[in-house]
Amino acid sequence: MSDHQNLLAEQRRALILDEVRRRGGVRVNELTRRLNVSDMTVRRDLDALARQGVVAKVHGGAVPVAEASTHEPGFEAKSSLEQNAKEDIARAAAAMAGPGSAVALSGGTTTYVLAQHLLDVPDLTVVTNSVRVADVFHAAQHTAPDGAPRPGAATVVLTGGVRTPSDALVGPVADQAIRSLHFDVLFLGVHGVSVEAGLSTPNLAEAETNRHLVRSARRVVVVADHTKWGTVGLSSFARLDEVDHLVTDPGLSPRARAEMAEHLPGLIVAGEDEA
Repeated sequence: MSDHQNLLAEQRRALILDEVRRRGGVRVNELTRRLNVSDMTVRRDLDALARQGVVAKVHGGAVPVAEASTHEPGFEAKSSLEQNAKEDIARAAAAMAGPGSAVALSGGTTTYVLAQHLLDVPDLTVVTNSVRVADVFHAAQHTAPDGAPRPGAATVVLTGGVRTPSDALVGPVADQAIRSLHFDVLFLGVHGVSVEAGLSTPNLAEAETNRHLVRSARRVVVVADHTKWGTVGLSSFARLDEVDHLVTDPGLSPRARAEMAEHLPGLIVAGEDEA
């Protein structure tokens, strides 16, 4: 299957998922008419979405899988999902960090990939509450044969705090550290994005820490693949109008793009021009 066909399949499945979530369920015959594809194609798409755990197949169609708003997957479980999308998102987001700037990265698998792309930006000061993100920069600091610091290597500040299943440090210690700082740009990973709930997470302490990150940033850039759209965690921590840019992937449906464009200044669809 060509890259173009793969893209079409991903976009079609994103449309199907958006329809399932919006209507609470769809029938195969409705999807074949709307998408102008065969019954077999729709069933393959539903099989793929069911394997991802986002829909449940029922006789003649599919319904959404209602994930508990308090469920927080671990880092390893999330890191294998949407890997190509995360790479495209990270590459586009890294271009928004200027040399010598102060940047903050929240916890998450997308910000972890982003950290690897930021290694090429010289003289950054990086503040993060992610153990994984800090490890990326620390590992790259000493790459010369004599063990000397790499020229232009980032200066990294890791907040303290209590560790979450996604390896973020949260709680009063992290909050206190963040409150006293100011960032040129915050790169923020999220559990869920929606018009009604804004940005949300299943973890109450992480929500509070993320609020402080948002307040301390001059510019807020959310990095989130299309599967985060329509997901709502237990606690909201920011409205969409508090976000300057959302960097996502071509799987985000046209309907979702239109809704997002109404509520935030900048929507960047990474990888779309290359497709």
